[in-house]
This record gives sequence, structure tokens and C-alpha cells, in this order.
Amino acid sequence: MSQNALFAAEPRVLAEDAEGGIRYLPDAVDAACASRWFEQIRDAVGWHAQRRPMYDRVVDVPRLTGGFALASPSLPDALREAACAVGEATGVEFNHVGLNYYRDGRDSVAPHNDKLHGIVPGHPIVLLSLGAARRMDIREKQPSVAGGKRRAWRLDLEPGSLLVMSHASQLHFDHGIPKLATPVGPRISCAFRVRPDPGRW
Repeated sequence: MSQNALFAAEPRVLAEDAEGGIRYLPDAVDAACASRWFEQIRDAVGWHAQRRPMYDRVVDVPRLTGGFALASPSLPDALREAACAVGEATGVEFNHVGLNYYRDGRDSVAPHNDKLHGIVPGHPIVLLSLGAARRMDIREKQPSVAGGKRRAWRLDLEPGSLLVMSHASQLHFDHGIPKLATPVGPRISCAFRVRPDPGRW
């Protein structure tokens, strides 16, 4: 399927730029396939618990992480299938997938943009969501209109959905997954990128 065919499904367009901006496409993957991929990726990945310095102490990163070069022989079959589907849908030949496993509502990621030195210019970042739906907050760094307010969205990332963010959008928008006080099931985010050296990440 070409990128034009994917976007013919009328994605929600959040922001426009010359590289495609930020677009959300629910139901890109059917529910049964998304559920199967979630279970297989959850069980196949050797998840890492990380710690990082914050102010005067070292704290746990509030989620588990993983990642693969897509050419790696150790890439789980479900991720290989997902990479092929996302690549066919977007028309992009990705070479790396980064993984975040949000075990419950206490797991999160602070507002941030992708580090552009780790992405080949002109190529998008595509997030495939699996498992429970989670809210993502997306906010403009600076108002696009002088004297105006920064644009912001609260977007529920449904299982089987794709969020496509252009390389250029990382200069102008932050995105994050906030903590939740209400119960929520586990979610896996598969972030497909074109890395200049996929084996480093």
C-alpha cells in the first residue's frame, strides 16, 4: 500500500509542513493482528529497566525499553511483520525500531522531541500503538502566530493506530505520554525510524 493509499483513509491531520506534518491514523492494523503482535512482542523482547540522573539523585525510567535494527537476525517475527506493514503503508524503508513498554498508568514519558541527529533528514518517525489505548499530549514549542497561543492536542492512541510525525515537526512540537491516576492496561509503542547507523541504537 502506498503512502497516498494510507492517507486516503482520512487521517486526523494535526499539523502541516512540507514533509507531511503530524497525522494520526486509527485502525491502520486490524484488532486481531494488533492484539497478536502485542502479545508476541511483549513476550519476545528482552525488556530493559533503565535509571537516569535527575537533579541530585538517580531515578528509575518509568517504562521498559528495547530496540532493534530491522536487519538484525534477532528481530522477533512479530516486529518483522509490523515493520513490513508500516513500511508498505507509508512508503518508507525504515531500518530501526525503538520500543517502549508502558506497564500501567504509572509508566510515562516526559514531553520531548526526537533527537534529530539520530534520524536521517526528511524521513518520518512512525509510532505503532499496541495494547491498551494511552493518551499522548502534543504541544507546539512556540506559537505559530505572533501573539497567539501554542497549539496543543490530547490524542488517545488506539491499538493498531499509526502516528506519523515528520522530521521537521520535531523542531516545532513536543510529545509525551503522561502518568494516569485511573487504571489502564499495558501498551507497547513501536517507533519506526530511519537511522544513519541503526546498529548504534
